Amino acid sequence: MRKELLPGEQVLTITRQQGRSLFFPVLVFVLVPALTAYACAWIVKGNPQRLAPFITAGWTPWLIGVSVGLAAFILLTYSVKRFLRWRSVRYILTSRRIIARHGMLRRRDWQVPLMSVRNVGIEQSLLQRSLHSGNISLDTGHSGVLVLADVPHVGKFRGFIVDALEDLPRDGVLEGEVLGDLDFE
Repeated sequence: MRKELLPGEQVLTITRQQGRSLFFPVLVFVLVPALTAYACAWIVKGNPQRLAPFITAGWTPWLIGVSVGLAAFILLTYSVKRFLRWRSVRYILTSRRIIARHGMLRRRDWQVPLMSVRNVGIEQSLLQRSLHSGNISLDTGHSGVLVLADVPHVGKFRGFIVDALEDLPRDGVLEGEVLGDLDFE
């Protein structure tokens, strides 16, 4: 990230989306191996022969392999995929802009200069409010409203944005820069 900073720009904070989107992937990540272990024990005890008499003991390794393979497929396509998607979203606030990055292999990002932000709003559902997260909407005027979805500690992040907006130089004059003698006649 430091390579991409503008001269004089500093990173104020970096955050990810709220982790509540990982509830079901974590639940699946815990339950699928448990159910697979139960299924493998059930197969080893010889219960498939009771259900289908044509299944012999020689099928046991194949049935165990299928159940383990099915579990690995579910974990990779559901849990790991959603975890990587969550992990790939970052919101970066610098002293001059807000950057939202999405993706790991295929990256897309958008940047909003703080100078163009006119209004910073917070929207929260009941669940988001109970988890102290929410959506931050940035009104940029001409380009519309941009939304940072599921920001954790939304009030604190909004405070950082407002503080960064207050610290911006006004009228193109940087802090500490002295204007020469100007005659206004």
